[in-house]
Amino acid sequence: MQIAIPLFDRFTALDAVGPYEVLSRLPGAQVTFAATATGPVRSDTGALAITADAALADVTAPDIVVVPGGPGTRAMLEPGPLHEWIRSVHPTTRWTTSVCTGSLVLGAAGVLEGLEATTHWAAMGELAPLCATAVGDRRIVAQGKVVTAAGVSAGIDMALWLAAQIAGDEVAKAIQLGIEYDPQPPFDAGTPAKADPATVALLADLVMDRVSSDGAAAP
Repeated sequence: MQIAIPLFDRFTALDAVGPYEVLSRLPGAQVTFAATATGPVRSDTGALAITADAALADVTAPDIVVVPGGPGTRAMLEPGPLHEWIRSVHPTTRWTTSVCTGSLVLGAAGVLEGLEATTHWAAMGELAPLCATAVGDRRIVAQGKVVTAAGVSAGIDMALWLAAQIAGDEVAKAIQLGIEYDPQPPFDAGTPAKADPATVALLADLVMDRVSSDGAAAP
């Protein structure tokens, strides 16, 4: 079972690595990180690179596709090689999925037409024109074989859900136990609805500081 995770400049690391940690533990799983060309691909902070061992053109029939998000997705809302690759492999995938703003890439490739989908809460307005309904109150939205996850950490939830569909609940539970995924965050501030206005404002300030310092965009 081939699991393809396409990489692009300024992807968000956990969007790719979270699902990788889960799905790579499925029996028979072979995970391939791919990009337009082989070699290291830098994450959104610039401090981390993941090596793409395969070119997209060489990954022709993956069983599962996981498209990560990140600031780099904004440069890919116009047609390009990743969209062409998604359109070419999607008809034969078992599952086509995304994490965070990776759903914007799926939408730009036409995969979300007529479907509900989700993304990072800050990108709902960008997702809305690319799908039938942008869903903001669920971490996982499954529509047939197309599955989208909300922001960043939701990719782990999505991957565990996917593992259960593929290998059964008991295997998925064992994987969850193996990675000791038992979230108990010190703060209940993980969504705009739970965070107080000052926290939301602080996040906006931090994002703007980052934009001015390195040219990066929001999630």
